Order: sequence, then structure tokens, then C-alpha cells
Amino acid sequence: MRVLFFDTHRFEQEFFLGANARFGHELEFLEARLTEQTVVLAQGAPCVCVFVNDRVNESVLRALADGGTRIVALRSAGFNHVDLKAAAKVGIKVVRVPEYSPFAVAEHATALILSLDRKIHRAFFRVREGNFSLDGLIGFDLHGRTVGLIGTGKIGRVMAKIMNGFGCRLLASDPEPDSRLIQELGLSYVDLDVLFKESDIISLHLPLTPGTRHLINAEAITKMKPGVMLINTGRGALIDTRALIGGLKSGHIGSAGLDVYEEEEGIFFEDLSGQVLQDDVLARLLTFPNVILTAHQGFLTREALTNIAETTLANITALEQGADSPNEVRPDTHVMSADTRRATKG
Repeated sequence: MRVLFFDTHRFEQEFFLGANARFGHELEFLEARLTEQTVVLAQGAPCVCVFVNDRVNESVLRALADGGTRIVALRSAGFNHVDLKAAAKVGIKVVRVPEYSPFAVAEHATALILSLDRKIHRAFFRVREGNFSLDGLIGFDLHGRTVGLIGTGKIGRVMAKIMNGFGCRLLASDPEPDSRLIQELGLSYVDLDVLFKESDIISLHLPLTPGTRHLINAEAITKMKPGVMLINTGRGALIDTRALIGGLKSGHIGSAGLDVYEEEEGIFFEDLSGQVLQDDVLARLLTFPNVILTAHQGFLTREALTNIAETTLANITALEQGADSPNEVRPDTHVMSADTRRATKG
């Protein structure tokens, strides 16, 4: 089957080409994102493969269907950027990669915590300029600190085990408590207000839904312990960025490690180093010395990229052969079971 990839990057192509030796599809890679303006490029392609910043709304889906597309393969776990009802209406099946490597994302969140705590980003630039002063670089022991995890699905579970290894006290909030974490790690499930009040570090590991959008807002921040460290490797819009900036300015938020940003579309995955950044909110966020921002790279390990490629192509093959794919996403998937809720990350 001919598979047209939108919004592709060099780091992805080698993994898809390698995995395709087993599947034998005809792969075609485009750098352009899928939008109302670029959908014409998909004319005649029975399958398109899209990423998190592609636009898969009703008008795009209708144009895809008119051009002969019958499969939209997501090479991501999240599907909030797809109009699933419109896809079903025009006869397009949507499949995703429900998980690829929870270790990759949890380890990246841990890297953000350690870098912020021990001021690694500041120390790196200091010593390169010949400044070996230690002033302003004091951190704290993770051992004995309270870590609050919002979401304990596959990624949150791995994160809990990592933080337990540091000797942290673990709090969590999730609609479906994981009894194994309670028994094995002594983790305690609490209300969000308690988690906000008692956590030294808060790490977000949950999907973006209408109910979780701006979960971290101005009101939530006022309930947090002064000096809290906030980590987000989930979805950018889980945090109200303007409220975050307010918390950083007041000092109520001590530091923030972000791998995602709510307006990242058109910015992340692009080289804008020769341009003036047009997003004033993002530009303000980047002025804080106690903020580390990475460009949605939590998934970027060889293991995760291999799993993404293999699962994506297997999904396409199953539908091509008329079989059901366990990774198909339907309109009612928005009403998520606990297992789906835990998996919908990345």
C-alpha cells in the first residue's frame, strides 16, 4: 500500500524504512504538515500517516476521503487533534500507537527534574565561559522529598518506580488507583488539593481531554507548596501557560521543566534559529533561568522510534488485509476506559 507521511523528519525516516523491510509498503515522506492547504498532496494515497501537529479536522478528512484515502495512521498515542466523528462519517479508519516506550518519557521527566534541581543547564554554560563559581547553584536532595504524580498509567507507573529509587515519598492522583503501586512502593492516592499542598515536585502524566485542559491554572497554582517544581511531559495544554508565568514571576513556582507547550504547533520540530520568535508568551517563558524547555523530545529514543515505526506499519497492514486492528480509534474512544486513558500519551 502507498503510505504518504506528512510532517516527517530525518530522525524518523530511517526507523520506518528499516521496519518496512518486513511489511513491504510504498513509503513516501513529506516535510509539509497536513493542513487544509496541503491536503491536495494526498490525492490518490490510500493511507496517510500523520504526527501530533498535523491538522486532521472535518474539512481535511472530507478532502482526504474525496481523494481516495481510507486510512489515517497516527504515529503517536494522542489523538485529540483528529475529528473522529468526521472520520467515521466519511469512511476513514483511524489507528494509533497506544504506547511505544513509557521508559523514554519517564526518564526524560527525570532528566528535567535533576537538571533543574542541580542547575545543570546553568553550570554547563558557566564553565564553558571559564566561570567556575558555585554561587547560585545550590540544589536539594531528592531523597525524602515528596513527589506528586498526576496520572499513574504506563508512564506514570515507571516514573513512580524511578522516584521511589531516589527515596522519595510518593503521592498520586488518578481516577483508577493502581493497587500494585500502593503495595510495592507505598504510594498514596490523594485528592488533587492534597497533592498540590504537599508535593515538592509535581509531574504530569495524563492525556489532554476537555476535562484536563488547563488542569494547572492560576487557582491550582495558589494551592501548591511555595517553591514547587512543576514537570510536564504530557500535553502542553494541561498547563495554562500564562498562569505558569504568573507563578514563576511571583516565585510561588520554584522551577518548571517542560517538554510540551500548548501552542507548539508550527514551532516545535522546526529550526527557527534564524528568525524572530513570534510567540510572545513562549518568548517570555524562555527568559526564566529556572525554566528548562525541550521541544517535545521525551519520546526520542531508538527503542521508542523503533516501536512507533513497527506498530504504525503493522496497523496499516492489518487494515489493508481487512482485519481489525486493536489500535483503531473510534468516536466513542473519547469516552475512555481506564486502560485507554492510561495509554493515551505521547
